[in-house]
Amino acid sequence: MAGEILIVDAVATNRIVLKVKLLGAQYRVRLCETLAEAKAEIDASLPDLILLGTAIGRKSVHAFCTALKADENANLIPIIATGGFASPRDRVAALEAGADDVLSKPFDDHILQARIRSLLRSRDARQELRMREGTRTALGFAEACSEFTAPTQLVVASLDDTVAPDLRDLSKTLQNVQVTASETESIVRGTVPQNSIDLFLLDFRAGLSDDKALFRILSELRSRSATRHSAIMALLPADAGHAAAMALDLGANDIVCLTVDADEIRHRCAVLIQAKLEADALRRTVESGLEAAITDPLTGLFNRRYAMPHLSRLSAESRKNGRQFAIMALDLDHFKSVNDTYGHAAGDEVLRQTAQRLQGNLRAVDLLARIGGEEFLVAIPNSDVVHARKAAERLCRLIGGSPFFVGPDRQEVRLTMSVGVYLSDGKDSGEVVENLGELVNAADVALYAAKTGGRNKVSLSAA
Repeated sequence: MAGEILIVDAVATNRIVLKVKLLGAQYRVRLCETLAEAKAEIDASLPDLILLGTAIGRKSVHAFCTALKADENANLIPIIATGGFASPRDRVAALEAGADDVLSKPFDDHILQARIRSLLRSRDARQELRMREGTRTALGFAEACSEFTAPTQLVVASLDDTVAPDLRDLSKTLQNVQVTASETESIVRGTVPQNSIDLFLLDFRAGLSDDKALFRILSELRSRSATRHSAIMALLPADAGHAAAMALDLGANDIVCLTVDADEIRHRCAVLIQAKLEADALRRTVESGLEAAITDPLTGLFNRRYAMPHLSRLSAESRKNGRQFAIMALDLDHFKSVNDTYGHAAGDEVLRQTAQRLQGNLRAVDLLARIGGEEFLVAIPNSDVVHARKAAERLCRLIGGSPFFVGPDRQEVRLTMSVGVYLSDGKDSGEVVENLGELVNAADVALYAAKTGGRNKVSLSAA
């Protein structure tokens, strides 16, 4: 489902133009003229991203950003500050106040859209890790993360191995950072040691004769397990607007395609490094010592023990944000016949392949768990009836649309799946759901309706 964007700008024309562009990209939009209106809108319902015009007043905008990032409930909301920044220092000041990005007017529409997509993906990833960490704590695994002591590894890559003058002091101005120079081609060839690189800084400001060179590097870094979670920042020529937008979509965490102050580069690097280290720490706490307790050994998915406290947090987030969420109960139709006909080993293989298909077609922020023999549970935050039905129907087609192949002789097995969907009302009743089983039971009731209705169907049950 497309995100909801809050546009805050004192100039009516700016608000209208941005609204039209974002509605055309299928975002939902709310408009505010003042910061007071924006605060009221945020208190009523958290947006997914904020576009903040600095014409409202620099000091007020900075205070607004600082306050929002200090708010535990709202600090994950990305903020893009837009305006006519009088000096490079003004851009840095906005970033230091809490803006996640700054766009100087006039800005390219493709860049804006790409930055929004990139920031929303980053927000989803951080939200998922925070949710997993909260669930881990609820399960009683509250061991604190160890402090990071080894130097952060930063690779500065350029067409040759020369480090630009404004990047030479990064090892001095960034805390506990070790900088290594490299050629961009060395990254493509894989000759740069990559197992412990926290940030790749790709400097193409001297020229980008072929956009594909940049795209190839990004694809390589994101496809390798050793660098999949590394932060990537690209410095591009001022006329590389198309390449910049594509770079963000291909996995760059940040791009700069204009002349900026060295302090801005330093700040952006520091933010990326901090976010990467925090994500690594959270990922370790979730992974370390928990798999046996909270995962299903057959499919590798989360099990019921993990799913129930996760649903509790999801329900609490839904009440707080006023957003609906969907719970799906999914069950393979006539699965017993697979075991009876092909044997239990084949049945286990079908379950593993089912898990892989489902996992490959859900977002990182969505929950997927195996909670019974052939029954799976999916929880989708920030969903509505249209999105939930489309997602459930897509998963149905995913299972029934192509056969499974099992056993050493690759026997073909065809199965379908029925899905029951429970959709919360998203209203803050002020009550805590004490029996989480009722949430799953509501989806099970809808699943029963899909089964009795002929199977290979989706049935919805609203709160």
